Amino acid sequence: MALNIGRRQFISAIGSAAAAWPLTVRAQQPAMPVVALINGGSADGSATRVTAFRKGLNETGYVEGQNVMVEYHYLEGRYDRVPALMADLVHRQVAVIATPANTPAALAAKAATATIPIVFGVGEDPVQLGLVASLARPGSNATGVNFFTAEVAAKRLLLLHDLVPNAVRIAVLVNPANAAIAEPNLRDVQEAAPAIGLQIQVLNATTIGEIDTAFAALAHERSDALFLVPDSFFASRAVQFVTLTARDRIPAAYWDRDFVAAGGLMSYGTNFVDSFRQIGVYTGSILKGANPADLPIQQSTKFEFVINMNTAKALGLAVPNSMQLLADEVIE
Repeated sequence: MALNIGRRQFISAIGSAAAAWPLTVRAQQPAMPVVALINGGSADGSATRVTAFRKGLNETGYVEGQNVMVEYHYLEGRYDRVPALMADLVHRQVAVIATPANTPAALAAKAATATIPIVFGVGEDPVQLGLVASLARPGSNATGVNFFTAEVAAKRLLLLHDLVPNAVRIAVLVNPANAAIAEPNLRDVQEAAPAIGLQIQVLNATTIGEIDTAFAALAHERSDALFLVPDSFFASRAVQFVTLTARDRIPAAYWDRDFVAAGGLMSYGTNFVDSFRQIGVYTGSILKGANPADLPIQQSTKFEFVINMNTAKALGLAVPNSMQLLADEVIE
């Protein structure tokens, strides 16, 4: 009897050890690296770009949920949340901080850490912003994509003028909370406007309610057209802008194709989907061991001019054949 009891105890002990073994092994396996992706807009308004970021990760062998975890932080225009968010990410020592199309977050990340790799997307010169030492050799913990915004603002204004030649009073809407992008874009537009006979009226908006207020001011001032300065929060409100411009029959120029796909009149600017993919590639490369100090800044070379013909017709605009031929895409 004693022998049988001992045998049962032995088998029970072996069974318990076998059941516990997989848990022990899992506990000993290294945790997946965590990438913090910070977007200035909303989840709904950023879906296409986030998909492009994941595609870039996949190109380097990283699949979300399998060998990398991605934390999504959507600011929805609340740039004042950035310092506290960065402090938390640095405290938790995430593997990479990715800030595509978000200059305030890139600057805050750079101020918060000199060791955690940062992959940014900025519209201004990253050297002048103090993010890197040079484009060819960043020389620090930050690298990324320079996608140009202010440099193409004047051309976007000219295309709007060509499309709506009778427009004279142009309302320019900026987000003052995103000063790093708003100020140089506004400066370029104000410098370019007199040469083509345009008068500029500056409007500000930092919230959903203030966008509505800006449109009320636009109607009161009898503006002939609207020019949006690039901003992640504005990008997340594409449907709101398209709805309001259609309601008020206001021609509008945007920097991103997504507005035109949603029903906006025209856009000219960087292909942001491609920029997000490149940021995903750089993020994956760093996870594999690349040093951001040695990864040269990528500069956008893909620019898109897109026209929505249905919107043009609804506004009573005749789009010349020359402009249709010039466009990279004409949405019927």
